[in-house]
Amino acid sequence: MNFSQVKGNREVVRTLVSMVDSGRIPHAVMFHEEDGGEAFPLCLALLSYLYCRNRAHSDSCSQCPSCNRIDKLIHPDVHFIFPTASSALTGQYMAQLRGLVSEKLPFTEDDVCSAFGIEGKRQIIAVGEARHLLDSLSVTALEGGYRSVVIYLPEKMNAEAANRLLKIVEEPPQLTLFLMITHHPEQVLQTISSRCLHIQVERAGTVGPAVTFQSPELFDALMDALCSRDLLSCHEAADRLSALPSREDAKAFCKFAAYRLRHIFLAQQGLPLPPDAGAQVARWAPLCRKSFPRNALGVLDRASRMLDLNVNVKILFADMADKLFLYI
Repeated sequence: MNFSQVKGNREVVRTLVSMVDSGRIPHAVMFHEEDGGEAFPLCLALLSYLYCRNRAHSDSCSQCPSCNRIDKLIHPDVHFIFPTASSALTGQYMAQLRGLVSEKLPFTEDDVCSAFGIEGKRQIIAVGEARHLLDSLSVTALEGGYRSVVIYLPEKMNAEAANRLLKIVEEPPQLTLFLMITHHPEQVLQTISSRCLHIQVERAGTVGPAVTFQSPELFDALMDALCSRDLLSCHEAADRLSALPSREDAKAFCKFAAYRLRHIFLAQQGLPLPPDAGAQVARWAPLCRKSFPRNALGVLDRASRMLDLNVNVKILFADMADKLFLYI
């Protein structure tokens, strides 16, 4: 995989090439993407360029032994961490991961679960994975140069794993590179996130917002009411939501609202925003508590799950408005 094979994201490619060419490579990079984006291909292309012995024209050669090993996910100095079921290590699934990468790039979270055979199971990155990584990084790079770690969905780390990883991200060994791919940056441990260079990755061919809703003004009205600390207006916004034609429309609102809340989180952290974030985000972000996006996402997730049950939609959205008002 080289940069010419990555779809779109030319500005991101230029940034990554410049980092390597200048020798100013941060020790940790966090790529933000929507599920199914180009972040994993970008990671492979960056690693190929970093380890390539015959770089030319701002790209890797795709032919040297290092490039071939990166393509096959068998480079001895590159480690991969993916969410698995229970306490299993990614190493137990490397054959399946290699098969997935050889057949389908980019891939989605569901593709990974299917390849690993863990559909329907809770996926986590457990502390055993962090211990194994620390052991691996305690030895010298087998081919000299950089040791690299690709972490897919760091938001899936349990607390113990995240805290162990934090220690090495805070004080990484020399010539160690962490590449993280997140779909929910607001769920990543803040002390890890704050030590990363953040890069927004766009899905190739995407036109317009990655998540859409037929009446986005309903979310705008709710956020304006919340930021004004006007509980009556919050309930008026909730009443309009309860009048949506169907439960599927109500669930679509919850998904859209979660997407917009992530933009508020990014703005609060001073992180890059996707093109469809909207001007309102910059206005709302300073008016919300730093804890609001994370807490609000929990409220929306519960509301979405309750919509699958036989609950009164009017009462559900009124309760949602009350909880959001407390968290704002």
